[in-house]
Amino acid sequence: MDELPIGRRVAYWRNRRKMSQQVFADRLGKSKSWVDKVERGVRRLDKFSVVYEIADVLQLDVQILLGKDPERRPDSVNCVDQVEVEEIRAALERYDQISAFFYAPPEPPPLAEMRKAVTHAWLSYQHAKYGMLARTLPRLLREAQAADTAYAGGGQGREAAHLLGQVYQIASSALRKLGEHELAWLAADRSIAVSQRAGDQLLAGTATTRVALALLALGRSRPALEINVNIANRLAPGSGDNDCAPERLSVYGMLLLQGAMAAARIGDRATVRDLLGGAEEAARGLDGDHNYYWSCFGPTNVQLHRAAAAVELGDGRVAVEVHETLDLEAFNALLPERRAHHYLDQARAYALLGDIDLASEMLLEGDRLAPSEIRCRPLAREVLSDVLRRTRGTPSAPVAELAEHMSVGV
Repeated sequence: MDELPIGRRVAYWRNRRKMSQQVFADRLGKSKSWVDKVERGVRRLDKFSVVYEIADVLQLDVQILLGKDPERRPDSVNCVDQVEVEEIRAALERYDQISAFFYAPPEPPPLAEMRKAVTHAWLSYQHAKYGMLARTLPRLLREAQAADTAYAGGGQGREAAHLLGQVYQIASSALRKLGEHELAWLAADRSIAVSQRAGDQLLAGTATTRVALALLALGRSRPALEINVNIANRLAPGSGDNDCAPERLSVYGMLLLQGAMAAARIGDRATVRDLLGGAEEAARGLDGDHNYYWSCFGPTNVQLHRAAAAVELGDGRVAVEVHETLDLEAFNALLPERRAHHYLDQARAYALLGDIDLASEMLLEGDRLAPSEIRCRPLAREVLSDVLRRTRGTPSAPVAELAEHMSVGV
């Protein structure tokens, strides 16, 4: 893309936005003939003000339009390249509610369509389809923001805010997986604010876990622990009629689990034990593993976090023992992202124990189950690099192939 003339780049992104030359021209206040000449290179774009207007209509970062975007990675079929990340960034940086004071906001889609789109995005994330998700997130963010602005103050305002809060959480989760921690924090923080407008404590609770995960990824372990525990205390089962509702128990339990991960990063074993015990008790209030508020919370997920916390504490043997005692039927019923994430944790556990062959097998198992969870995550690249460095002789053909796909060397 960076070698194409700017007119060709304009045509490329106009087509990506599903806009005809006439629609594009109307939004710019230009003629169709003007657009055609620009795209063919007959007319030069020599004014930055016009370039910025074009970038705004295309809802694109101007640097990308100028051809300064990084090259796409060779595994872009499974992963997300920087161009897609910049599109998500541009969508997150929009402030439609402020802009609505000055001009009419775009027509939002019906909320019934938004609900379907948000559900599809959640499922894409939980099936570790990160490339597909990244390509749909910019548009979904824009549409959810438009809906939130259009319906604010009306009878559907809370539902629109609820949907936008979920979209921010999806974006935060995906961006964190891809190593874009600052953007993940921004999206999660936006979800906190929107959740208050939605009037849903449980949505605010799940938004809190996204904020804490972003903080943890940024190395802010103690604030991550504190925010999880503080909000968990507010949702803890008590004497209220709805305190033991499965949705509430799920969100409460996930807050405790994320708090345990933060405590493990600090090395606070006592707090890890207490928080995992509280989450286990909450899970006993459910009749199995569920996905209330897209939490995937239940007895099995508690065990997966127990293993993950052990890895963070450097207890590889404990992590492996937890894995070996899992209920396989319940584990196999979990969504791909959860299981592949666990295999990555197990690869780290076996690496701690010096068993490089089994560490390799866990990476390959995760890759077979959900390639994007292994190939797109910076953490997985670190683990694979460690495995290659510690492998005696030539790595097996499957490991070598995976390393080639991920562009990881010794």
